[in-house]
Amino acid sequence: GKTKVSRLAQKEGKTLLSLCATTAIQYNPEIKTFYERRVQMGKNKMSTINIIRNKLLARAFAVIKRGTPYVNTMKFAS
Repeated sequence: GKTKVSRLAQKEGKTLLSLCATTAIQYNPEIKTFYERRVQMGKNKMSTINIIRNKLLARAFAVIKRGTPYVNTMKFAS
């Protein structure tokens, strides 16, 4: 497949999402364990970062749609 970003894509938005994903890998324990588990399984790092970007977008849109603040459910897990 292509290894380039489409010229129709919004490159600034994709760059910001990638930065958010790498920051989430560093500081969010849930996402960090997800990333490490996928890399240990032998999955591609960029593929995993793309999945994390989609997770962050899904969380943001869910918060906007519901109109409520984000609730971290990991702190309630035992």
